[in-house]
Amino acid sequence: MLGKIHPTTLRVIVLFFVLVLVALFFSTQIDRYLTPRLFTRISTSVAIIAILAVGQAIVVLTRNIDLSLGSIVGCVAYFIGSLVSAFPDIPAVLVPVIAMAMGAVFGAVNGLLVSRLNLPSIIVTLATLAIFRSLVVEASDGRSITATAMPDWITNFARANALVIGDFQIRWIVVVALVVVLCVHVFLTRFRAGRRFYAAGSNPDAATYAGINVKQTVLLAFLLSGALAGLAAFIFLARFGNITVVAGLGFELKSVGAVVVGGVNIFGGSGSVIGVLLGAVMIDLIDSSLVRWELVSEFWRDAVLGLLILFAVALDAFLTRSLARRKKSAAKEEAAEERVIDPPPAGSPASAKSGGGAHG
Repeated sequence: MLGKIHPTTLRVIVLFFVLVLVALFFSTQIDRYLTPRLFTRISTSVAIIAILAVGQAIVVLTRNIDLSLGSIVGCVAYFIGSLVSAFPDIPAVLVPVIAMAMGAVFGAVNGLLVSRLNLPSIIVTLATLAIFRSLVVEASDGRSITATAMPDWITNFARANALVIGDFQIRWIVVVALVVVLCVHVFLTRFRAGRRFYAAGSNPDAATYAGINVKQTVLLAFLLSGALAGLAAFIFLARFGNITVVAGLGFELKSVGAVVVGGVNIFGGSGSVIGVLLGAVMIDLIDSSLVRWELVSEFWRDAVLGLLILFAVALDAFLTRSLARRKKSAAKEEAAEERVIDPPPAGSPASAKSGGGAHG
């Protein structure tokens, strides 16, 4: 039964049950844990990380990584906050569009350096992480953006409910995040343009031979990742209101954690955006729960996240090797069955040999 389930789907199912077990564990350790308030807090926090992690997943699928996402969030959030503070009458619908456009510009810088100059993505984005962060520090001169300086609709949007079921509140920012996850999932799995990201990461040489422009695909991956980071920055601005020069710090680690815990192969070529969403929920659930768990210091949060990433990467490597061995074994068995089912034709050397052996 399990052998008929695709490995990616199986990992998503397992991750879901692990997520349930983690929630049940913390419910036994923390008083009044499973409440509507926890749902609201986790869901609104995950809305930011999930969008960011989906962009990271697109990049990782192509055998790359983007460590500058946290700095992009900080830059875009600060500049958009400054923009709406200076021009409060700007149409609301244009603000997230401008944020995504700004993020796409930052992503394009990374993409051009990686795809055109053939530089390692980990080095490029490590450098731009510092450059983009320095950019916002210099531009801001240490000043913060406060909620009082911005139009009310921005902070009201973060608190607005799309749906209320009893005491459970589903905010609009959560709906936006779910729509993004669903759209990217459909794009990657149902459209030829989306499947190119898998092909480019699985085997770049074969993808090039098949007519796929791998360099253009990598550039597009970074551009999309930057655009989604811009959208996450807008939601970050709406949720927190007050923006400092350290906004988005540490988001790069959380996005990578959500991607690898969610089952995306860190070496590219395989993974599910649905798994990334569950990975983001897992990361945020553990992060928030450790703050309230009295037996463990909250300073262990980053250590736990690091251990989760190490475990997920090790598990992914193990499963990849196991799957490769299973495929190789299955191919040998299939070849053996074909030889039994399709005997050599009469008159062939193999047939004559078997016939001679029978008469002898």
